[in-house]
Amino acid sequence: MTTLPEVTAGADELSIWPASTSRLPHGGLAVGGVSLAEVADRFDTPAYVLDEGEVRARCRTYRDAFPEAEVMYAAKAFLSRAMVRWVDEEGLGLDVCSAGELELAVTAGFPPERIVLHGNAKSPRDIGAALRLGVGRIVIDSASEIARLAAAVGPGGHQKVLVRVVPGISAGGHEKIRTGTDGQKFGLSLTDGSAQHAVARVLGQPQLELVGLHCHIGSQITEVKPYVAALRRVVGLMARIRDAHGLVLPELDMGGGHGVAYRPGEPALDLTALARGLRGELASACAAAGLAVPRLAVEPGRAVVGPAGVALYRVLSVKHTGDRVFVAVDGGMSDNPRPALYGVRYAPRLVGRHSGAEPRTATVVGRHCEAGDVLAADVELPGDIRPGDLLAVPVAGAYHLSMASGYNMIGRPPVVAVADGAARLLVRRETLDDFRGRDVGA
Repeated sequence: MTTLPEVTAGADELSIWPASTSRLPHGGLAVGGVSLAEVADRFDTPAYVLDEGEVRARCRTYRDAFPEAEVMYAAKAFLSRAMVRWVDEEGLGLDVCSAGELELAVTAGFPPERIVLHGNAKSPRDIGAALRLGVGRIVIDSASEIARLAAAVGPGGHQKVLVRVVPGISAGGHEKIRTGTDGQKFGLSLTDGSAQHAVARVLGQPQLELVGLHCHIGSQITEVKPYVAALRRVVGLMARIRDAHGLVLPELDMGGGHGVAYRPGEPALDLTALARGLRGELASACAAAGLAVPRLAVEPGRAVVGPAGVALYRVLSVKHTGDRVFVAVDGGMSDNPRPALYGVRYAPRLVGRHSGAEPRTATVVGRHCEAGDVLAADVELPGDIRPGDLLAVPVAGAYHLSMASGYNMIGRPPVVAVADGAARLLVRRETLDDFRGRDVGA
């Protein structure tokens, strides 16, 4: 059975940590052979720690689970030049959502023909960069985009495209990250005929080559059934396209959204079951429709990089208010807005010293001027937690730096890669000089 890498430290409480996690004396933890306390001392806090070995292992796990498919890493989860190199070396493609992500990837050496450009509202700069750099696929997300893209390609040009289909499937960990249902901003609906109409319009543009359909139903999905149901509906559309236009599409991209566990005991998507389910349904649905089986693609982001990351914070204050305990740290919603946006729950842990105190329920809060600046509500921490202590938050590799902001001019944290007992800086800390340099007014 193919599974994502498991922690070797042995305890359930470490089950969501990188596989390289090991215990150190006096309550410390090491990831990638590097003490987290030493990372905090060397690079200060807040900081993101990224286990290179874990990222690479998860890329390989996807390649093993989907040997016949194209695996595209979703860059929006986290992107840096080092990440581009790791993904390229492990044989994955890349899914980007902006000219910025695209240009960083290409200038870092990633082959543009293995890149797919997404976006429900692509700017002229996004489209221009994609065409200039020779991106492999562009996903059409709305009817109005078709003529605009065709005009940008020009009468003598050529661009391969996919049409994003909304299958009417509700899936995802929160309503704000469910994208497979009608009535939201992404894609073209099967229900009202928008998808079929868009396909006909694309086929009327000779400079656009329709090579397949795209379907992304949401994020943080932990069950296989919604993916299988969505695939069945999209294959039905492929059959109708064949019947109406005589075109058999060679590609089907089923997106990503593969869920991971953020706390011990939470469910995660079974990758083996997903691969088996998609493969089986694709074969049977195509056989029933008399279609050749298209090449499958998947787009994992969080499931590749999320469990490889750890966020480090220093405790600034501990406040007892009635029967509640608030542990304030030196970061917050500027480096992780996800709890405030859609209620993600984490499992922070004291590292760097051993505590014999009984655990107590506490809420870890950030330093920002918002009552909603909560990083982890109602978690168990040692009863003697105090200022200066180091807290580590696992499963912090995805949608942390990529969603970080400049709120209160705190500055975004650095990203530190660990591997084989060594730590190195991938992305430096944002400084006051960076803020001053952008402020050009008098």
